[in-house]
Amino acid sequence: MSDRLTNPEKTLRIGPMMTMGHIPDLDPRMRIVLAALFAVVVISLSDLIALCLAVLVAVTLLPLSGLPAKRTFKRMAAMDGFIIFTLILLPFSVAGTPMFTFLGFDASWEGLRQAVEIALTANAVILALMCLVGSMEPVTMGHALHALRMPEQLVQLLMFTTRYIETLREEYMRLRAAMKMRGFRPGTNWHTYRSFGYLVGMMLVRALERSERVLGAMKCRGFMGRFVLLEQFRMTDRDWLFAALMTAASVFLLVVQFRHAFA
Repeated sequence: MSDRLTNPEKTLRIGPMMTMGHIPDLDPRMRIVLAALFAVVVISLSDLIALCLAVLVAVTLLPLSGLPAKRTFKRMAAMDGFIIFTLILLPFSVAGTPMFTFLGFDASWEGLRQAVEIALTANAVILALMCLVGSMEPVTMGHALHALRMPEQLVQLLMFTTRYIETLREEYMRLRAAMKMRGFRPGTNWHTYRSFGYLVGMMLVRALERSERVLGAMKCRGFMGRFVLLEQFRMTDRDWLFAALMTAASVFLLVVQFRHAFA
């Protein structure tokens, strides 16, 4: 169970980036709701100025999240690798005012604008999600989703997947090592396809056997299909203040988006 549930004071001693007023100390339920609200608002934007401001808001959250900036931007760069193809191809796919011609294909300003919109939207939403939700422990996220009245079966599936995905990866690596020890070398032939089919089948069998053992162990410990929380989440003044600031930022983005309608 997360430190916020078991020992709320422990988060004050983790380090300088996890002190009072930082995102990891805030109510997880509120963080999930604000992340969803911000994502919906940003997706509805089309004005480039509003989208740039949305990216600025997301970047402002990074120092407060406790996430290492270098590693976070590396993950963002991996996503932007796909966005680059959009920036290159979309101008040639959308009709409009030509910028230049390449091999007989016209690149339009309208297509470039749409590509930039997609890039700004994706970066703002993903970075905000990483700061608000990505800095959350998986168990804490599961408890927060349960507190938000999400379907209990889906929440349990999320928590079990988070808990055992690394175990299944280790099982896969052991099976792959056993195949290599027996001289298996992958190639483009039926033997390779059949061997990987056996590997997937064995993974499913091992996963089923492990799930039955885990279920038996949990029933022996009194599991009745529900996770019982020892302590409930509570909203504090700091949580309400952060929620008010994020909501105000979202409203401001909408005002910038529709400023011409109010003029």
